[in-house]
Amino acid sequence: MSTGLPHGYRQIGRDRIRESVGLSYLALAPGLVIEHRPGRTVTELDSLLGAALSGNVAPIHTDAHYSSQTQWGRILVCSGVTLNLVAGMTVRSISGLTTANLAVDRVRFTGPVHIGDTLYAESKILTRRASESRPDTGIITCHTTARNQNNTNVLVFTRTFLVPLDEDAARDATHY
Repeated sequence: MSTGLPHGYRQIGRDRIRESVGLSYLALAPGLVIEHRPGRTVTELDSLLGAALSGNVAPIHTDAHYSSQTQWGRILVCSGVTLNLVAGMTVRSISGLTTANLAVDRVRFTGPVHIGDTLYAESKILTRRASESRPDTGIITCHTTARNQNNTNVLVFTRTFLVPLDEDAARDATHY
């Protein structure tokens, strides 16, 4: 049955719709692959703020002259910054309704990331099950891969998180 609404929106009043964030538990079916968009170009500010916030001031991340003398020939973006940017890219679709992250596993940095690189991510839903300890919640596990503008893999990881079983109730309760 068509509601006449654009996909990704729900009716909240007469002549009023709201964007939906996060796919539902049922939509996050094992085997589903989601290409996350838009891509994200890594800026110098991303790199410097990430290094400063984490306290990781290794010269490979902060000193252009030092970095120019390494195998990379330029600043290498801190792996924590890369992981956070890519994980953030996935939120709108896969974990917008998350109530808790349970694990980030098997993190592998498979290629260098430099200032100016554009990252693209995709996630494959691996498993979905109802939580035994929280009856109103489901547990989702997904595998995320990030590639740069040259289609070179730079990061892979698996993440497990909780989502509400009844997304409409969660959206109504939180005005989402």
